[in-house]
Amino acid sequence: MTPIRVPVETGEATLRSVLAARHSCRGFRPDPVPEATVREILELAQRTPSWCNSQPWQVIVTSGPETDSFRDFLLRRVGEVPGAYDVTPPRRYEGVYRDRRRSSGFALYDSLGITRDDVDGRRRQALENFRFFGAPHIAIVTSEEDLGPYGYLDCGGYVSTFLLAAAGLGVATIAQAAIASYSNVVREYFGLPPARHVVCGISFGYADPDHPANSFRTERAPVDEVAEIRGF
Repeated sequence: MTPIRVPVETGEATLRSVLAARHSCRGFRPDPVPEATVREILELAQRTPSWCNSQPWQVIVTSGPETDSFRDFLLRRVGEVPGAYDVTPPRRYEGVYRDRRRSSGFALYDSLGITRDDVDGRRRQALENFRFFGAPHIAIVTSEEDLGPYGYLDCGGYVSTFLLAAAGLGVATIAQAAIASYSNVVREYFGLPPARHVVCGISFGYADPDHPANSFRTERAPVDEVAEIRGF
């Protein structure tokens, strides 16, 4: 199946169409993305603005047997050792943040036919994070510890640009904090030094349109709920 590319347009229309096309893919086909396309995504993501132009992101991208090897290693180690974050995760989700998180989770489980009391089903779906949802590629995004929160912030911008660049080229993605929850295992596999902090993983490839997990879309809050506009 040939991937669908976003039509070539200009300016505002291009951004709108790419934003509308992008979603978090949780079911991939095994077909690899051509290296030229992967490099194009990376070239576009490299245009991300950063604090003092520090460009703190350092990225490892896997394909073929390297993806399979990392997937097998991660799945095995997740069952053997406790996880550890490099970047402190949220302390808790309260109020509207909890509501949005739960709404997204319930929509996913509903698409897969997993009931809210199906603990085993939820556990199996959680493990799909470490199988990369069947994706043929994963990008591990890291930053140097000394760059602190602003390095992580810039990496977040890089991740957004990567996701949008991929969508514009017909490549599906999902950014995964779950990979960062086992930063110790990621570092073990790739031989990363302690000062190289794992920010997240991005699984990517071509979406399986028949996978039920790809049948739902998350909602976005209205602008007036998140922005206070003054002086207009």
